Amino acid sequence: MIKKLSLYTIALLGCLVLFNSCKKDYETIEAFDERQIAEYLAKNNIKDVNDTLGYYYQILDEGTGGTVDRTDSVFYTYDFKHASGASFFKNSDYQIPRNFLGYTDRFGFKDILAVRLTLAKLQKGGTARVILPSRLAFGKNGNKTLGVESNEIVVIDLALLTQKNWVEMDNYLLDKFVAAKGINPVIDPSRVRYIISAEGTGKEDVKSTSKVKVKYTGRLLDGTVFDSSTDGVEFLLDGVIKGWTEVLPGKIGVGGKIRLLIPSDLGYGQTAQRDGNGNVSIPANAILDFDIEIVSVTN
Repeated sequence: MIKKLSLYTIALLGCLVLFNSCKKDYETIEAFDERQIAEYLAKNNIKDVNDTLGYYYQILDEGTGGTVDRTDSVFYTYDFKHASGASFFKNSDYQIPRNFLGYTDRFGFKDILAVRLTLAKLQKGGTARVILPSRLAFGKNGNKTLGVESNEIVVIDLALLTQKNWVEMDNYLLDKFVAAKGINPVIDPSRVRYIISAEGTGKEDVKSTSKVKVKYTGRLLDGTVFDSSTDGVEFLLDGVIKGWTEVLPGKIGVGGKIRLLIPSDLGYGQTAQRDGNGNVSIPANAILDFDIEIVSVTN
């Protein structure tokens, strides 16, 4: 009996040793996240970070454009990145979101409180970085659509822009666009920017009430073509977007060619346009880039 008991005792002690050994090898998700974040900070030599509510943030530039409240409407940018620095989700360079500060944590795939709380620490013109542990990002499931792996930390670069309205934002984006393209358009009083490559004939005959036949290509500022006609279409000039109606009369005639860079409010404004399949072809508040050739004019 004593021998049997001793064997049982030895077996029990062995199980306990094995259990304790396994327990020591197990790493909680919190510890795993902290280790990943520590490695990221060390690799990128980042020292000035703050932690709150389980995430880290770094104020890169506090900004000087004035503080904002939760109910203020703001323009902002975001760039979601892997720890490697590669972007996997960001706003378009020429499509800047605007929202109430209190709603800036809302994204199509997930609400991320850290974004709103960090933006709220900035003045306009400020920039910041959020380092989000996996448990507050996409967790153990990751996100295959975005290319985020299981238990992957996420880095988010944020900026709170200084512009107060869409006119200011359109001007900012157009300045950025023409500088990047190395072009020098004329700025019409309507705020449409244009470049005439050929005046054509009879430009004085082109009026806002004229019926014109034109060939054209319409693009977004990122180069996406949303509409075109190589054969030419006919319509009344006062029946199209304001950017055409207010600028074309008197600028070019038959055979004339012009490029128009049209601010969003002189295009389709806050209304997104959809194609025949119901997909958005022109986002809301989009600046439009048109190449136009007048084929004929009827008054």
